[in-house]
Amino acid sequence: MKSETKIIYHEEQNVFHLYNEEVSYIMMVLPDGELGQLYFGQRIHDKEDFSYLLELAPRPMSSCVFPEAKTFSLEQIKLELPTYGSSDYRTPAVDILQPDGSRILDLQYEGYRIERGKPKLAGLPATYTENPDEAKTLIIELHDQKAGVKAEIFYTLFAVGGLLAKSVRYRNVGQDTLRLQRAMSFCLDLPDADYDWLQLSGAWARERHVKSRPLEMGIISIGSRRGHSSHEHNPFVVLKRPSATEQQGEVMGLSLVYSGNFQIQAEVDAHHTTRILAGIHPENFCWVLEPGDDFQTPEAVMAYSTGGLNGMSQLFHGLYQKRLARGYWRDRVRPILINNWEATYFDFTEQKLLQIAGKAKECGVELFVLDDGWFGARCSDHAGLGDWTPNQQRLPEGIHGLAERIEALGMKFGLWFEPEMVNMDSDLYRTHPDWILATPGRRQSHGRFQYVLDFSRQEVVDNIYTQMAAILGDAKVSYVKWDMNRSITECYSAVLPPERQGEVFHRYILGVYDLYERLTTRFPEILFESCSSGGGRFDPGMLYYAPQAWTSDDSDAIERLKIQYGTSLCYPVSSMGSHVSVIPNHQVNRNTPLHTRANVAYFGTFGYELDLNKLSAEEIAEVKQQIRFMKEHRALLQFGTFYRLCSPFEGNETAWMVVSPDKQQAIVGWYRTLNQVNADFTRVKLCGLQPDILYKNDHGESAYGDELMNLGLITTDVTAGEIPSDKKPCTDFESRIYVLEAVDSAQQ
Repeated sequence: MKSETKIIYHEEQNVFHLYNEEVSYIMMVLPDGELGQLYFGQRIHDKEDFSYLLELAPRPMSSCVFPEAKTFSLEQIKLELPTYGSSDYRTPAVDILQPDGSRILDLQYEGYRIERGKPKLAGLPATYTENPDEAKTLIIELHDQKAGVKAEIFYTLFAVGGLLAKSVRYRNVGQDTLRLQRAMSFCLDLPDADYDWLQLSGAWARERHVKSRPLEMGIISIGSRRGHSSHEHNPFVVLKRPSATEQQGEVMGLSLVYSGNFQIQAEVDAHHTTRILAGIHPENFCWVLEPGDDFQTPEAVMAYSTGGLNGMSQLFHGLYQKRLARGYWRDRVRPILINNWEATYFDFTEQKLLQIAGKAKECGVELFVLDDGWFGARCSDHAGLGDWTPNQQRLPEGIHGLAERIEALGMKFGLWFEPEMVNMDSDLYRTHPDWILATPGRRQSHGRFQYVLDFSRQEVVDNIYTQMAAILGDAKVSYVKWDMNRSITECYSAVLPPERQGEVFHRYILGVYDLYERLTTRFPEILFESCSSGGGRFDPGMLYYAPQAWTSDDSDAIERLKIQYGTSLCYPVSSMGSHVSVIPNHQVNRNTPLHTRANVAYFGTFGYELDLNKLSAEEIAEVKQQIRFMKEHRALLQFGTFYRLCSPFEGNETAWMVVSPDKQQAIVGWYRTLNQVNADFTRVKLCGLQPDILYKNDHGESAYGDELMNLGLITTDVTAGEIPSDKKPCTDFESRIYVLEAVDSAQQ
């Protein structure tokens, strides 16, 4: 049966009902003209009247809207675009400072329209449709005549799955200047607070760890004021019922398609109603709206599932993989690469690079990536950023010549940039010292001896575009690693007037998006990978331009278990840059077996961060086998249906798996952090298989899908007893890969 979206307007009751096979969203125009929310959750049947879902009561001490009505207080009503000051005391979704100093708003329903598919958001990344039947969009128009402001709320419900995208556009339709000081993209009021809140938090090199706590009366909030989405908090949260697990139960995920300062919060009031807000962080934000101006908020995406955390994640994975990522590389398997950074850092010559590339080609690597240090006076992190011209002392024939030599080896060539930054020791800074973000009369903080270019200025973006386009147009570059290695400080633009300094953070990220859009349009077949000291800007906004991101600067396989596990709550495997690195690891000094380093990196884009010339003959043979395995299975690993099985945050073992769409193949990754003695017999219950299909794995065992899902895959090894003389002993950081293939009925 064909899935489709329905948007019904029941005119008599002023009720809107958006629904598909999975989810319903019901709203109504309230007696005071505002837009109220009645229900969001599992799909329910449509009918003429839902107005009774608006429950009112004469609560003591409530402030009421109408003089003769003691029950109609906005304090107890679920609202779609709440404002502060007219009997709703919860955090508002919008705050506009008007010329008389007032912030009171009365956004009255004015009308609606319905569009097939999904409209674009000007200058912003967003999900999209390729066929108008994939979604429908309801646009509700609100108007405050006194303030002279209109708001349009965009609701896009996708035809398949419980996926809803929402954003708001504000327009000054009056005669006075307005100051937009809060502009949330998403508001959802829930009738209870019986949820656990999950967030992905951490720091550099330990990003996106899963943190969980129950909702309580008060406010839970995460966000970033660093100018980028940050290592500390990802713009994504989950609300799950306490009984929900990875495999079952009601779960809602909320993701903000934005790469700058953000805030997501849950506020539980005295009657246990929960308000969820998500959008641009209001601190240090103020957007001036002159008459005729408008402002578009970033998009927020809600995924609703009754299939547990895995069900929610799979909704995000499918949407972000196919309808957020774009272009040539969206559906293609990613090339196996080698990056020279941890092999050489700044200490390289062209000959050394070619030696690394030659060995990599021998092993089957497809793409050589030259990292930092190829440009300007860049022999350390003190100089050169901003001067995107090849250093011909290191590369006598420039990037063009090196790329030709790499291509002659039979490999593709990739290049590192950090386009948003500049060193003071650079020609760009010496020519344009006013092009950095810096507050007049204040000291200028640095990070890694670099300063942030003012990407709110078009001439700055144009300059960097011209430099990058010259390199990419001249040389055979197939891949770009786009880095961003520091947060913004002293955020002030030299060209904006005082009243517009609150726009700089947002204008900066719009400049980044503009540069990405221009480069990806001009060079559509280049694979862009985003990076921000690893995972400091791993967010949906970046996936719109770069279909993969360097997941973390921490390349240690054991640390990556937690990082990649947490990342998978929202982001698909195809988006995760994951490599095999040198040992002792450069971040944690850990020695991890080569097979485990690969077994973790398989569940991502896969590559190497080392000099293969320094490996033994035995290790090179293992690397060659790893690359053969990845080439054979990468379509399934990167684009199969992903399931989390055992959490590294809960025990000594981690497990996850991918399943092909036809359920004929599956690959299971199993990992044990510390070795054991006289250990338990162990099994891992699998997911997503066909119950009546017989699967054979590459370890020689066969079992039907129902057995593997209900009894489990046996993972017991020699740690369960004395080690036989013909068996290899296990060590710390052990891992195994199981490849499951459906057995043809004729073979059974």
